[in-house]
Amino acid sequence: MLELKNITKVVGADTHIHPTDLTLERGSLNVLLGPTLSGKTSLMRLMAGLDKPTTGTITFDGKDVTGMRVQDRSVAMVYQQFINYPAMTVYENIASPMRISGKDHETIDREVRKAAELMKLTPYLERTPLNLSGGQQQRTALARAIVKNASLVLLDEPLANLDYKLREELREELPKLFAASGSIFVYATTEPQEALLLGGNTATLSQGRISQFGPTISVYRKPADIVTARTFADPPLNTIDLVKSGDTFDRDGIAVLPVPAHLSGIADGPYTIAFHPHHLSLARPHETAATLKARIIISEIAGSESFIHVDCVGSRWVMLEHGIHDIEPDTAIELFVDTRHLMAFGPDGRAIGGHAGGSAFRAA
Repeated sequence: MLELKNITKVVGADTHIHPTDLTLERGSLNVLLGPTLSGKTSLMRLMAGLDKPTTGTITFDGKDVTGMRVQDRSVAMVYQQFINYPAMTVYENIASPMRISGKDHETIDREVRKAAELMKLTPYLERTPLNLSGGQQQRTALARAIVKNASLVLLDEPLANLDYKLREELREELPKLFAASGSIFVYATTEPQEALLLGGNTATLSQGRISQFGPTISVYRKPADIVTARTFADPPLNTIDLVKSGDTFDRDGIAVLPVPAHLSGIADGPYTIAFHPHHLSLARPHETAATLKARIIISEIAGSESFIHVDCVGSRWVMLEHGIHDIEPDTAIELFVDTRHLMAFGPDGRAIGGHAGGSAFRAA
């Protein structure tokens, strides 16, 4: 078990990590989700022992490792910017941690070839990294982390340089691999969809703070605050400030949404109402959906989906629609909000009331 207890990281006048407590269990998959510069890499470097926290302690299986060098810990780390030994073959790069730990030749050969097969590197074992593509070099670094069999495996956006098909395969295989080994697996990403595909637990980060930590699907469906909800939204979360009065959310009679059952118990007053882009649509998705008037800002076609940006009473929203929808800018339209998935946040940004269920990234 890895425990971070009230750790901080301050560099000069900048606070990279604000006071943080986090407990990660053996055999667990843990995703650090947040935008660039949210603190993901800083937190992983503290976990690894590459940096020392300004305050607080880090323990592993009850042992204080706060000041312990990374060389003295059972840690493997892979960055998006791959690091390999340029003079060694792919085979020797993968084998290097096992040679250092004194494994016998037969074990080394078996484990190298097994990892190479998983990473689709078997044809390249005798090449040096400079004769590989960027994706092949990244896979070499991943294979080396696999064979190290470390207690703590830290992967900092490791699949960003790989092609789509291989990313999909490894997203499925890597969690199984490390969970079976009993390692603590920490995976940093900027992509909410990747966090959902990986599953396990997710910690959402923003400006050096963990806003929420728990089972990934629970954090997505039940964000504790609007910071978490925004971190776990791609395309961006749609929001509008409305006032609850009885059974409606209203803004001067211009934008009116019925209060759904899961929010019926909250007090009257001002709220930020939020919902995901796939809960906004051009056609009525459900009989409880609310109708609003809007104007098209721009339509972006992305293969089989369209991202339609609209202005609704001064709020800019994004709608995610299946199919190709090329609508001229400034076109007046009616759109539908699936109120079953509304989230409400108070003036302090904390979530208010119950949460609707619903699917991840697609309406139920």
